[in-house]
Amino acid sequence: MNRRFTLLVLFAMIAGVVVGFILNKTVTDPAHIKSITGGLGILTEVFLRLIKMIIGPLVFSTLVVGIAHMEDSASIGRVGAKTMGWFIAASIVSLTIGLLMVHLLKPGVGLALPNPEAASASVKAASLTLKDFVAHLVPTSIVKALADNEILQIVVFSIFVGTAIAATSDRAPAILALAEQIAQVMLKITGYVMATAPVAIFAALASTVATEGLGILATYAKFIGGFYLSLGILWALLIGVAALFIGKRVGGLVNVIREPALLAFSTASSEAAYPRILDGLQRFGVSRRIVSFVLPLGYSFNLDGSMMYCTFATLFIAQAYGINLTLGQQITMLALLMITSKGMAGVPRASLVVIAATLAYFKLPEAGLLLILAVDHILDMGRSATNVVGNSVAATLVGKWEGQFGPPVPAGQEIKD
Repeated sequence: MNRRFTLLVLFAMIAGVVVGFILNKTVTDPAHIKSITGGLGILTEVFLRLIKMIIGPLVFSTLVVGIAHMEDSASIGRVGAKTMGWFIAASIVSLTIGLLMVHLLKPGVGLALPNPEAASASVKAASLTLKDFVAHLVPTSIVKALADNEILQIVVFSIFVGTAIAATSDRAPAILALAEQIAQVMLKITGYVMATAPVAIFAALASTVATEGLGILATYAKFIGGFYLSLGILWALLIGVAALFIGKRVGGLVNVIREPALLAFSTASSEAAYPRILDGLQRFGVSRRIVSFVLPLGYSFNLDGSMMYCTFATLFIAQAYGINLTLGQQITMLALLMITSKGMAGVPRASLVVIAATLAYFKLPEAGLLLILAVDHILDMGRSATNVVGNSVAATLVGKWEGQFGPPVPAGQEIKD
């Protein structure tokens, strides 16, 4: 399925560029071009509406389930605290690198896409006071918050519900089971929505190239190159921190990570590499108890590559439309992404859902999602591999800190805990 989807995405990208180029060169009447792109816009508009449709219930159900199950990690005590401490620190670093690099490289600056709502949106955002922001966090009605896709209000309500479930003596099994079933249903629906992505990619690229010409491809190249450079910096930091604690054995860790990371990169799925990294880390010398605890938790709460992408892509969209976010807004965005990205593991193209919610919160143009949709699969490969690296380093460091990091297990020898 992954390979077929990849081929469909590549075909959609190529077809979209070719059709857009032909339209750009053969149709000289601006009104005619606008009419054609308007027709293509029907496909992209439907996709955007489908994305908006799933944001609220998906964020609510996944966060409630994730928080409700956190009591399991808390019961482990010290190991759980160290693991979550590392996850939070790594998340902050990932988000911050994405923020700094997009400002340094400015991949969207100069694109100057038309946005009639930009001026009013900037005025509204600038006039938002601390009192207004804090008051806005708490929903007057969760139904209204879900209807309006008020993501922070949904998050606040979800935290209350998840915490309350975890605090009850029997963990409210009926409500928790309902939340888990809703999450499973929403994951299925998300899969259906994302299956239509190649059609939306074709329409988005054809429309963009027809209007802007092939010059838009240079912007995409800068965007992709800048993001992979940012991932490279994050990889170097993660491996560097690992080297501080495990010394010369960091080379062995890189060897263990290499094959699973390549598998995650080629399939654009960090989950595909899970069995190999689970076995590889144990053979590297990390305790089975540590690996079996940290890795599953990491796949829910430590998606370093995905979090970096969210900041990088959101600010790229803002740059493309010439919208400036204040420092306060950007800090708020980091906090929002820190929370909304948790519990989204296993969601197909979860980053797109999180970015869509962020765009809505900051009143950024929803059509900006189509800009990144065209190249999202290429970037998903890099962030999937990064998620594998981040979780592998986390498991190794927690094992070292807990004194459960021993010598490597030779090939063919049974792993013992």
